[in-house]
Amino acid sequence: MGPHPAVAAIRLAVRRVLHDVLTDHIRSADLSRRTPHPELAEAGAGRQRAALPERPDTPLVLVACSGGADSMALASALAFEAPKLSVRAGGITVDHGLQDGSDTRAAEVVDRLTAMHLDPVESVAVRVGHDGGPEAAARDARYAALDAAAERHGAAAVLLGHTRDDQAETVLLGLARGSGIRSLSGMAAASGPAGRYRRPFLQLDRQTARKACLVQSLPVWDDPHNIDPAYTRSRLRHEGLPALEKALGKGVVEALARTAQLSRDDADALDTWAAQADRAARDDAGRLECAKLYALPPAVRRRVLRRAAMEAGSPAGSLFARHIEEVDRLITGWRGQRAINLPGRVEAMRQGGRLVIRQS
Repeated sequence: MGPHPAVAAIRLAVRRVLHDVLTDHIRSADLSRRTPHPELAEAGAGRQRAALPERPDTPLVLVACSGGADSMALASALAFEAPKLSVRAGGITVDHGLQDGSDTRAAEVVDRLTAMHLDPVESVAVRVGHDGGPEAAARDARYAALDAAAERHGAAAVLLGHTRDDQAETVLLGLARGSGIRSLSGMAAASGPAGRYRRPFLQLDRQTARKACLVQSLPVWDDPHNIDPAYTRSRLRHEGLPALEKALGKGVVEALARTAQLSRDDADALDTWAAQADRAARDDAGRLECAKLYALPPAVRRRVLRRAAMEAGSPAGSLFARHIEEVDRLITGWRGQRAINLPGRVEAMRQGGRLVIRQS
């Protein structure tokens, strides 16, 4: 008799991602073999090259685990599947220090991951700032810690336990901010430097992960912040989405997840177009020409403007649609306006038919 359907589902999702990570790792190793080391190239073609190992080193995959149902289910699936593919598996838990006893809970998560035979396993304490609100500040601190851990251990990937429900919430939050199609595209299955972050559960619902923990007798911790109405995502989860399902019927979460994928495909295509348009819209000195920007479709032009603002130092998380709309008016509604102030002490101004975006 096979595993419970919920357990089978989470294992299959992780197996697919591990296959992708392993394929990427082998491809990278093969590319390194085909590229001569500079010192060997200088030695000349007549000198025999040092022997290379027949197989690349075994990649390390870390799971980011809070102790909640989603990440515990993910950790259990990683522990089961990794040895079958000769992938090393480890775990990281981040202690945000936002609740009494958070260090104790982090130590408990370390013990649980160690009991699954994950190695390395560590707890990382972070200090959460205030920029962007409590949720954004905690997220920034968490990803900074995960990035540092991945670099420290040389991890090929970090698995995150975001589910289809999380994706639906992210789409609705993006819709509420009015930040455009990129916000509606939600979370990518792979993101971060070189696709470091992988999200195997984006096609699985939250209940599947919780059921997998239940049938495997895995203890889980329910973060009280997830039911605290002071947090926007919590209100959306417990009030907003249930209200939508009551009004529109079941299937809202699945529909929002599909919207995310369709929006991501469209946004990727527009971003590629915008990157090409950015190069074409600059003069010989690299400055953006307003006339060339004006000729672009609005969706492409605003992507060029957003990209330029970010390159000048404006933080992506603080740069909203209303900021880009104001900059866009320097192109489409020029009446001699003053410089536009953007997040990150960046300003945008029009000078001599050129758009100048720089730190003030």
